[in-house]
Amino acid sequence: MVKTASQKREKSEVTVEPHNKHKIAIIGLGYVGLPLAVEFGKKYDVTGFDVNEARIAALQAGHDATLEVSDVELAGAKGLRYSCSENDLKAATIFIVTVPTPIDASKRPDLTPLIRASETVGAALKRGDIVIYESTVYPGATEEDCVPVLERVSGLTFNEDFFCGYSPERINPGDREHRLTTIKKVTAGSTPEVADIVDWLYASIVTAGTHKAPSIRVAEAAKVIENTQRDLNIALINELAIIFNKMSIDTEAVLQAASTKWNFLPFRPGLVGGHCIGVDPYYLTHKAEKIGYHPQVILAGRRINDGMGAYVAGQLVREMIKHGIPVLGSKVLVLGLTFKENCPDLRNSRVVDLVAELADYGILVDVHDPWVDAQEVRDEYGIDLCENPDQRVYDGIILAVAHEQFRAMGAAVIRGFGCEDHVFFDLKSVFGPAESDVRL
Repeated sequence: MVKTASQKREKSEVTVEPHNKHKIAIIGLGYVGLPLAVEFGKKYDVTGFDVNEARIAALQAGHDATLEVSDVELAGAKGLRYSCSENDLKAATIFIVTVPTPIDASKRPDLTPLIRASETVGAALKRGDIVIYESTVYPGATEEDCVPVLERVSGLTFNEDFFCGYSPERINPGDREHRLTTIKKVTAGSTPEVADIVDWLYASIVTAGTHKAPSIRVAEAAKVIENTQRDLNIALINELAIIFNKMSIDTEAVLQAASTKWNFLPFRPGLVGGHCIGVDPYYLTHKAEKIGYHPQVILAGRRINDGMGAYVAGQLVREMIKHGIPVLGSKVLVLGLTFKENCPDLRNSRVVDLVAELADYGILVDVHDPWVDAQEVRDEYGIDLCENPDQRVYDGIILAVAHEQFRAMGAAVIRGFGCEDHVFFDLKSVFGPAESDVRL
């Protein structure tokens, strides 16, 4: 039946709940969702939902395995309860989706978690509800990919029966200084009125303030270029490191000298992993190619950063040959597996590329990382961790992640894992140039 103008007008007059009556559901309780649920749980009635039953059980017991939220902080969120049951979402008036947005083996966006979360929300959606997405996507994904799912499952009409918002996550795993409440939050809504409500909601917990973007697409684009910019800057430094290494110039010394200029950007070379910097650029390039533009600079940066594992392995092998150390059958210790220092986050760790490359040379590789769970590493990457590396047995040692434990050991203790003649590759330039054989 065709709707009359008066019927359409009646539909569009649906209003959302007053601010103080909102009941919030957070969909996905990982590195992004849990801190958000905890902060909202200090002021609102919040349901934290996750399909991982073990994760829910641990949170109900008062502990966060990601270490992003302390046990004390969890206990302080009096309005927060945890659930694996979709029935517990039906009372919510605001749904916030914080699920991962990974890439597949072909480096294409994998929206499967986002679509499934949208289906879950759609089943609980009511007239007047708001669905806010925080997951990183390409511009247009919220309204072009997620909204149709919400409409199909709920039977409701977008911007008449329900509304959407977007507020991209800016969580930095392991960072104790820049937290959810101290990082300015970008917000957006599908109508001006909803944009105001979304902005008000986040402003109620984010002390650093908010920035209301003019549209959801603008907010999506702002998020995806944040990490693309960082990726390109690191790619530039990685390429410079390769050039300087060929010229026998210490890259870290060059960067320290250049950093004396006030506007020099302090990026450092290394393996670029994690769920953001190593992934988000592919979301932007995917969308660009769909609209007929083939990105050049962005993909060039990705190629450089994706190739750094092979480069580091090659540099170690080259130095071992210089030392007269037979490569085939040698033993190498890799210190660190997480994608960054001082956190247990294994997502998209590029250290695994390094390990695979070394194995291709016929090298026996041990990996030691005090921050991660051995079973999780085995399940995710098929790697058996070395819990206690032996002394004086390794032909090569690579300090791949600058965990505080490795810094505290000092170069002498780390070199103690090596044979009498060995190569120490300080990938992160944690120690001075005289304390290692190779630096990136």
